[in-house]
Amino acid sequence: MHIHRPNDPTVGTVVENRSCTAGRKAASFVHHLVIDVSNTNLAGRFRVGQAFGVIPPGTTEHGKPHKVRLYSIACPTGGEDGTGNLLATTVKRTIDEHTEDGRLFLGVASNYLCDLKPGDKVHLTGPAGKRFLLPAAPEEHDYAFFATGTGIAPFRGMVLELLAAGVKSSIVLAMGSPYATDLLYDEEFTRLAAEHDNFTYLTALSRQPQADNTPAVYVQGRLETHRDLFRSVLESPRGLVYCCGLAGMEVGVIQQLAKALSPEAFGRFVKAAPEIAAEPEAWTRRMIPRALSPTRRMFLEVY
Repeated sequence: MHIHRPNDPTVGTVVENRSCTAGRKAASFVHHLVIDVSNTNLAGRFRVGQAFGVIPPGTTEHGKPHKVRLYSIACPTGGEDGTGNLLATTVKRTIDEHTEDGRLFLGVASNYLCDLKPGDKVHLTGPAGKRFLLPAAPEEHDYAFFATGTGIAPFRGMVLELLAAGVKSSIVLAMGSPYATDLLYDEEFTRLAAEHDNFTYLTALSRQPQADNTPAVYVQGRLETHRDLFRSVLESPRGLVYCCGLAGMEVGVIQQLAKALSPEAFGRFVKAAPEIAAEPEAWTRRMIPRALSPTRRMFLEVY
């Protein structure tokens, strides 16, 4: 960790910058960015599930250098091409309005990264993160991944790494988005699911019917619509749960886990305080981690 700190960044070179949404009419602009770090100390020294830092050029309105922004790694530990030299991430443009006066607000780092072209240089730090990782013996576990938005980034890397290594464990990825056009890496995950019997890819569209005309559903709702599938993965002591995405999704997943699994299996992922254990509908994210304590078999990365 922290091979390059903010006061000692390294320089990578952009080699690819493309859209990764499922349709041109997506509500957001999301890019898959690949950076060559072959001539830096980062080469071969990052792990899937970690993040790296970006220092945007220029200064703030107060004349100070911009601070580091962290971005999840979206490629396997071996990098985008297996050599450990190509680092990838998933970036959503931030375009909003100031609440006070309605002025346009553009995210400094996200728009900077989305505008980069092959050959451009970018200052990097990191890697950072030691918790949201795959286990040391991945074949000894089964996996349930839950993602919303750019929270899909680490799971792209994890799924690619597990499948490329020939791991035969059960892997279920549930990807949530408002509309089908907002799904990220959809074609890639669909292809991987068709090629690997042990990988299941589920989409959860919250503002339109699903592809099979079933009602709209949030990502945690897949624990209800596909209860038997998730029970087969998570009732066993082999199961692990990972959640990454917008804050608030994690309590929904925890609530549905409590409903879908036996008390014994649920207890392997979350320890619920006795006074609230019988009322999952009343749980809130403020109860995490005091009254709802994720165990070492549940990994949360929300923002």
